[in-house]
Amino acid sequence: MQHFIGTYECKADAKGRIMIPVALKKQLSAVVSKGFVLKRAVFNSCLELYPMQEWEQLMTKVNKLNRFNKKNIDFIRRFTAGVKIVEVDASGRLLIPKDLLVHASIQKEVVVSSAVNILEIWDKDQYEAAIDAATLDFGALAEEVMGDQDDNDLS
Repeated sequence: MQHFIGTYECKADAKGRIMIPVALKKQLSAVVSKGFVLKRAVFNSCLELYPMQEWEQLMTKVNKLNRFNKKNIDFIRRFTAGVKIVEVDASGRLLIPKDLLVHASIQKEVVVSSAVNILEIWDKDQYEAAIDAATLDFGALAEEVMGDQDDNDLS
């Protein structure tokens, strides 16, 4: 499993292409040949970029859901709505399909942010608003989410 590091700013051109920053392109070099899946995020108005291997692992879990359960079907339908296979072209650009640009309100200024094993693609203003809107105490959240983990579990 690959872990990505960093937050990068770039621009979308009129066709919805973003130039992948060099530092990020280096991190993607091991997975770029297999392609990516781009989808709507579940909790935010951004997009999630999955390396194909990560997507396939996630789909293995989703495929185990009982399709005779309406909640499962509803989840699968919503989770996979708008999913697209995308590639980074020879110039290092990623074309974001129009429907996904609209969903994420991406205009020109874009932020690509690491989210452990996937990347989030945000309209810059929305990214800044999401970061600023976190009115919760991040220290308390970190303690709740990570605090009861044994140090040996984190390796």
